[in-house]
Amino acid sequence: MNETVLILADFVPSKIENTQTISIQDIELQKLFKQSEIDKVPKTYLYVNRDFETVFQNLKSKLKIIKAAGGLVKNGDGDYLFIYRLGKWDLPKGKVEDNEKMKEAAVREVEEECGIKINYLGKKIATSYHTYYLRNGEFVLKATNWYEMGVNKVPKLIPQTAEDITKAEWRHVDQFDEVRSNTYPIIENLIKKLK
Repeated sequence: MNETVLILADFVPSKIENTQTISIQDIELQKLFKQSEIDKVPKTYLYVNRDFETVFQNLKSKLKIIKAAGGLVKNGDGDYLFIYRLGKWDLPKGKVEDNEKMKEAAVREVEEECGIKINYLGKKIATSYHTYYLRNGEFVLKATNWYEMGVNKVPKLIPQTAEDITKAEWRHVDQFDEVRSNTYPIIENLIKKLK
């Protein structure tokens, strides 16, 4: 939700800064989203319950779900692909088309957004969720499946400017600081696992 995160867990995680514990009646995504627009400092809302998965399924059942897929792409030199879109570093991803499989959509979106050919499609790394409003005012939840991908050698990148991508770059793990300082919490969490 903007720069704010909602964690549903069955334990209290350690090392999370600026956390506010909330109760079950406070878990209304649209209300939390509006609050996140008002708050000046991004925060983490935490809801702890043994049955957090049921709570999450109930939240999802009340919203329109938009499916998307993308990739963490590694090149032949061991560098990772990042795009710069709308003033933030991001990873290539996009909506899944009707009758398209998630893995197919992930490859297609990466290839379209960066002008490359994916040579290797690996396992699903994670599924992330974020909320936003459509142009028609409908509040939605986007579920994005992220896949491990690879390309041979170091192909030239061509950012898809029609999708507001102004840069596409290969970055080594020790060059992630600039990305981390200007990205979304979801992306930051995904790239923490890369070494």
